[in-house]
Amino acid sequence: MNDKNEEKRDNVVIRFSGDSGDGMQLTGTLFSSLSAILGNEIATFPDYPAEIRAPQGTVAGVSGFQVNIGTGIKTPGDYADVLVAMNPAALKAHKDVLKPLSVVIYDADSFSKKDMEKAGYTTDNPFTEIGLNDTIQIIPVPLTSLTIKSLEGFGMDMKSMTRSKNMFALGLICWLFNRELDKAQHFLANKFAKKPDLLKANAKVLEDGFNYGYNQHLNISTFTIDKSDRLEKGKYTIIAGNKATALGLIAAAEKSGLQLFLGSYPITPATDILHELAARKDLGVKTFQAEDEIGGICTALGAAYAGSLAVTSTSGPGLALKSEALGLAVIAELPLVLIDVMRGGPSTGLPTKTEQTDLLQALYGRNGESPLVVMAASSPDDCFYYAYMAAKIALENLTPVILLTDAFIGNGSSLWKLPKMSELPDIKPNYAPESLKDSFNGLSRDQQTKIRYWGIPATEGFEHRIGGLERNYNTGVISTDGKNHAKMIETREFKVQNIANQLPLMEVQGDASADTLVIGWGSTRGHLQSAVSKLNKKGIKTAHLHFNYINPLPKNAEEIIRKYKKVIVCELNSGQFVSYLRSKIFGVNFLPINKIEAQPFSVEELVEEIEKL
Repeated sequence: MNDKNEEKRDNVVIRFSGDSGDGMQLTGTLFSSLSAILGNEIATFPDYPAEIRAPQGTVAGVSGFQVNIGTGIKTPGDYADVLVAMNPAALKAHKDVLKPLSVVIYDADSFSKKDMEKAGYTTDNPFTEIGLNDTIQIIPVPLTSLTIKSLEGFGMDMKSMTRSKNMFALGLICWLFNRELDKAQHFLANKFAKKPDLLKANAKVLEDGFNYGYNQHLNISTFTIDKSDRLEKGKYTIIAGNKATALGLIAAAEKSGLQLFLGSYPITPATDILHELAARKDLGVKTFQAEDEIGGICTALGAAYAGSLAVTSTSGPGLALKSEALGLAVIAELPLVLIDVMRGGPSTGLPTKTEQTDLLQALYGRNGESPLVVMAASSPDDCFYYAYMAAKIALENLTPVILLTDAFIGNGSSLWKLPKMSELPDIKPNYAPESLKDSFNGLSRDQQTKIRYWGIPATEGFEHRIGGLERNYNTGVISTDGKNHAKMIETREFKVQNIANQLPLMEVQGDASADTLVIGWGSTRGHLQSAVSKLNKKGIKTAHLHFNYINPLPKNAEEIIRKYKKVIVCELNSGQFVSYLRSKIFGVNFLPINKIEAQPFSVEELVEEIEKL
């Protein structure tokens, strides 16, 4: 029997790190999936370089994957309890994420003098050189040589064998966290289903890694993380934000009775949406990989005109290229969903890093008066819901909708309760009524809501033309009259702002008696919730208001904000949302907290900055 100390925890943060080719994203994803299957809440943060293969052994080439598992999980965690470092560069890159008493498991075979020189070390003791705390438990494991020994007799070359060392590390971590290997083997079987020899090799290495920890009596405690006690009854899975977005769009197409069409162009970090939808021909999804961003949105506009649920996906640089066609969607009043998975900018900027810097571009980045709906998702799992709602709003109001996510939640994962289609709100496209047959002119609309009726071009009696030139409000023919143009501008703006009547009212979280309100939007929600909770526990009364609907703002947003003496707005940019709020709600002294380091907030820095204010 293996005698060991077990430490019970509500949550534990693990970070896997190594070279881009070391399989850290796969290792982290498999461990996260395994934890979710065992009933833990999770939040993940993949963090990797933009290069396909960055310089091997250098700090710039380090790929990391962090996961927080346990109960009450809202963020991937500020600091790691366990760090797996596959080389000296990984140790150096992530030294600042280590807690006191944390565990560092490193590949002892990769800490040669040459390896340390590549990583920029100047002494032969990397742990002392980077100033690791004496309380940190450093566990050397010869991962490379143990993996090679594990695969003796498999007939594999040296490069292929060493590539499997991430599975040895995963097996060791499964032992450390008392994870059963059968579930992990099941995930491997799915991953390598078409490569039986590779499956057999990785399964062997995984088991040997687990047994190494079991038999070596490593001088560290193992961890036991109980199942979450907060989960509602239902079926759960782990899901990444981009996949959740794709599924939300598929659900909206099913609910509305329309075919889903995606016209898109590959761009990091949004490409996975195209991949996910391209794989769902079995559900009637049509995808078109265009020659460029402009082609992607223009094909989607054609699909919207023809009567499909039309979508285009992109990131910041692509949103800039799509701006002219977005203006066409506005003036033609076509139902279009644009997904912008934001990244660091400007220009091509930091393709694999996260920011919230496309907000003003989404709100105003078009010529002329060009209003449209802007929304934002807050976590990987609720990308499903907000993608669904973006489609609902677009189809029912005949307007383009921009849904903002970002690299943090698009690539990140969380636990997701599978919804039932019957529980999702109905989607009723605003089709032209039969009474307008033979008199429909393309701009026929409901005179109260100002929503244009959707006349499908191939339908007899509803033939019409629309385009980018201004048209007469009453007849739908091209018009250059100034007063008519003003009326059309007012009509399109009224229609968008009137959508506020369809939005849920906002609710404040935190201390109801607080004088200080902390505001955020989009993907900062988990960090802000955690920060506000910590502040209240410290006796600093604080409330939290979070925005997912940005244009229009929910009807009670201003009323809530004006109740507080101090209003703090936190965002991952230089103050775009606070500028927008100042333009909408006059006389409130909004205090900004901004971060533009291409990384999400940490809870600790938020607590510190809010305390200062």
